[in-house]
Amino acid sequence: MTEPPRVLLADDQTLVRTGFRMILGADGIDVVAEATNGSEAVEEVRRTRPDVVLMDVRMPEMDGLEATRRILADAPDHPRVIILTTFDLDRYVYAALSAGASGFLLKDVTPEQLTAAVRTVRTGDALLAPAITRRLVQRFTQRGGDTAARHRDLASLTPRELEVLGLLARGLSNAELATRLHLAETTVKTHVARILAKLGLRDRVQAVIVAYETGLVSVGAGEAAQQSTGRT
Repeated sequence: MTEPPRVLLADDQTLVRTGFRMILGADGIDVVAEATNGSEAVEEVRRTRPDVVLMDVRMPEMDGLEATRRILADAPDHPRVIILTTFDLDRYVYAALSAGASGFLLKDVTPEQLTAAVRTVRTGDALLAPAITRRLVQRFTQRGGDTAARHRDLASLTPRELEVLGLLARGLSNAELATRLHLAETTVKTHVARILAKLGLRDRVQAVIVAYETGLVSVGAGEAAQQSTGRT
């Protein structure tokens, strides 16, 4: 992907859109369209086919969560969606990820964080701190049913892929996974790609959620891994 990302801004506040457009433009990222509500966002995505959508949560007519669901259900070549909000509320984050968003950011991010986020999700990676994911799963995931049923969706994975998924869910990067498993980083990337393909997942965020929801990783396990790798 040598061309700069093409971005659609969806926010009902003109000043927010103007500020984001200036920040992205200064980093060589093209804003191809803007929308003031979810309905406009859906239509503009169909018209302009952006690579990434920066989506506000609270907008008139149709909120960002419903717009995200419609955009990601609309076509196989749908864009990546980053949810932006001033509200650091778990229920918004979880709903956004459940809708298929590739990331979640608060609007007080730095310009560098914003542009890095756009470039990160454009390449197919995900954008969400492991600590946030653990907190969400702990609060919202309902454990229940027999173990076999909960693990059914992981049956297609090889033992090595299960190991990679478990470490990925604990917050390890590809480089850290490579070091831990004594593998080349390219081999780790191949394992991650196969995991996503076999489970029908969009990106690492969804893989992390599946790892917790199926019981492969338990809440709290990530902290130990982070301590061993020096991450916070």
